[in-house]
Amino acid sequence: MPDYDPFARGPHAAAVVTVELERGERRLPVELWYPASEGYADLDLNEATRDSYEILPGLPAVFQDAVRDASPRKGKFPLVAFSHGYGGHRRQSTFLCTHLASHGYVVAAVDHTGNTVQNVLEAVVAQQSGRPFTDPFTVLRQYAELRPGDVSFMIDRVLDDAGELAANIDPERIGMMGHSFGGWTTLAVTGRDPRIRAALPLAPAGGTNPITTPNTFSLDFRWGRDVPTLFIVADRDTLLPLAGMRELYAQTQSTKRMVVLRNTDHLHFCDRVEEQHEMFRTLPPDPLFKEIQASIPPITEFCAGSDAQLAVRVLGLAHMDAHLKGDESAARFLAGDLPATLATHGVTIDVTS
Repeated sequence: MPDYDPFARGPHAAAVVTVELERGERRLPVELWYPASEGYADLDLNEATRDSYEILPGLPAVFQDAVRDASPRKGKFPLVAFSHGYGGHRRQSTFLCTHLASHGYVVAAVDHTGNTVQNVLEAVVAQQSGRPFTDPFTVLRQYAELRPGDVSFMIDRVLDDAGELAANIDPERIGMMGHSFGGWTTLAVTGRDPRIRAALPLAPAGGTNPITTPNTFSLDFRWGRDVPTLFIVADRDTLLPLAGMRELYAQTQSTKRMVVLRNTDHLHFCDRVEEQHEMFRTLPPDPLFKEIQASIPPITEFCAGSDAQLAVRVLGLAHMDAHLKGDESAARFLAGDLPATLATHGVTIDVTS
């Protein structure tokens, strides 16, 4: 057996609880994943006991590998914040969040209210019916201002007010991760909040892309400290092409590495990849993505969603283990031949150091 195995589920059952925060006039639901106490072993993976929820009212329930409202395991665990993409939601990447929780992390994900899937669908319906709707570029600018503050506010509240769970969080070990607009948020929060010690941007916005101009999202990479940063990106990203990712990577001044997932698109970082990809390219378009949606290839032309999720789980966990837990075995794993290691599991990647 290897001395370090990020492929395996962790030793703890993953638990989940939802809390409601208020930031000014905005209500911010937050999902918290954490290690459950011993009595919940395997209940997070059992179809009869794992959590289910509705993404939108009236849609069929979907599942996540976590048991709801379980008592937390005693200990001191790192905290990792997660930020969803434009038109996403806090539970969009539970495959990653629950994996971290099973390995001894508390993970906190906030709904950026006003920029979630429900808000975007409401805007699309308004446009289709000829009703007034907010220009999407106005929304982007507004949430470029709001999102970093949402995350730091959530971290403040989780550390101060999360009851029994707050006592189990080590405030000196905090990481940040997010996808797409949430990847941009990851870089923005890392630059503004000195508590962040490790960053994991997934297919981040901010570089040159067909949706926005370079000035839409401003980022300051003068962080004033070294924050190890692992970019995980898609080589065939139709929304935010790889060239823009390379721009952001080149600007990053901290210790950094980029992993490119071969034959993947922008939504390979979410749950239910195949379903999400096909829904996005075939549903009535958001005005922001109208030109792009018509050119997106079908999911059958890409790798399996499970392959991409495996790579993100493994690499994301190892990155946080190495830099939040100081795990030397994780650091050796990351320093090894990652393309060869992932290839044994049927996943093809390229690595830039």
